[in-house]
Amino acid sequence: MDMQLVWPSKEYLVGYRVALERGWSANTTQNTASEELAHSARDPEGFLNNLVDREASGPPIVQPDGSARPRIPGYRKWMWDGELCGSIGLRWVFGMNTLPLHVLGHIGYSVVPWKRRLGYATRALGLLLPEARAEGLVYVDITTDVDNLPSQRVILANGGRLIEQFVPVAEPDRRPILRFRITLPP
Repeated sequence: MDMQLVWPSKEYLVGYRVALERGWSANTTQNTASEELAHSARDPEGFLNNLVDREASGPPIVQPDGSARPRIPGYRKWMWDGELCGSIGLRWVFGMNTLPLHVLGHIGYSVVPWKRRLGYATRALGLLLPEARAEGLVYVDITTDVDNLPSQRVILANGGRLIEQFVPVAEPDRRPILRFRITLPP
């Protein structure tokens, strides 16, 4: 089966939980597997609802420094080829292409380690770009670590171009990261 993007649902939740149990985390900056396992076991419906919040009606987002920021619209989809392969998410601000300073990019993705090097991240990003355009975005920004060459190849394969290297304002102790931009066709 080809890899496809699916909406998080009870049908796929067991596969997602298996990946979390194996130590994978959709969050690439901090491992949230144990928190997601606990939440998905305690309140599966609430867990799934938190992954798709197009109206930004959920609770504030807690930052690495412990501060809380208002949620912006967004959702996650899961990569699926008969089992969970990873996750990809889209974030945006209604009526604007720019993001708040504490939001580093429009799109984030993570592939489970046992499914890497199969082209799934490249395909997932390509599948998500038309959805970003449908939300009114004319471009998407994606950030990655300077030494994350596989992620850079994914972005470049989808038309990305390097915009800048910078240290996030909200994380002054963090190493520099790269910001790429993909212009979306009309």
